[in-house]
Amino acid sequence: MCDPFSNEPYPSARPLNERGDWVLRAPGELERLEAYFAGVAYAPHSHDTYALAWTLGGVQSFTYRGAARHSLAGRTLVLHPDEKHDGRAGTEIGFHYRVVYVAPEQIQLALGGKPLPFIEGGISEDPRLDRAVAALLREFDQPLEPLQGQDALFDLAVALDGASTTPSGQRKSFDYRAADLARQYLCDCLDQPIQLDDLEDVSGRNRWQLSRDFRLLFGTSPYRYLIMRRLDRAKGLMIRGESLAGIAIDCGFSDQSHMTRQFRKAYGMTPKQWLKTLGIALQK
Repeated sequence: MCDPFSNEPYPSARPLNERGDWVLRAPGELERLEAYFAGVAYAPHSHDTYALAWTLGGVQSFTYRGAARHSLAGRTLVLHPDEKHDGRAGTEIGFHYRVVYVAPEQIQLALGGKPLPFIEGGISEDPRLDRAVAALLREFDQPLEPLQGQDALFDLAVALDGASTTPSGQRKSFDYRAADLARQYLCDCLDQPIQLDDLEDVSGRNRWQLSRDFRLLFGTSPYRYLIMRRLDRAKGLMIRGESLAGIAIDCGFSDQSHMTRQFRKAYGMTPKQWLKTLGIALQK
């Protein structure tokens, strides 16, 4: 299996069908995964980040914005935040890929507060995006150095913006500072009940204007953003081996069932299935 941009072998790539479905996590703070799935990978779901992937082998098939898509080896996928999609093998040999998840706020740091870029169809035809995603996924076995990661994310934001097919008539009147204040407040209060009144107070913005701005700038609603940050925290605790029931309460969910429903909606699999792909034993 070779890197489609350099024709060099991937240092950690594994043969298709080596040992069934598997997922590897790259070291470092940025969430980067390499995975192989033989059949259905995950049910329809959506997350509040960009998902940027390379198909390394097989046919990576998925349904996106109401249409079936098929990515071959060497192609780059760009899935927009909060767009529902699934994942499955397009042929009997399964599919192998790498993916990086990039939060909209990381893109906004480079763009300075603009409507999020959108790539039509979910599969990139733009060489600028191919190069930008390659910079984040090629060196998979080592964490990205801080400056290296920051440079790569800046280049990605610029490439996304340049390749964006966002309609030119999209609303341009918004308050980035107010939306970001609300976002930071949500991150600081994960285990607390939050109402739109609270976000109005902290941002100084009318609740309905704020909700519209938040979706435009961060790709999802304030409530959905809060749920996803709770799930991020929950995943970290699961990897540490803590019990699901305790994690649910610690992360602001009403109970374990509530957390499991939200987890499946976000990732297309249950916590038990997710931990199994990582080779981690489930804690009751």
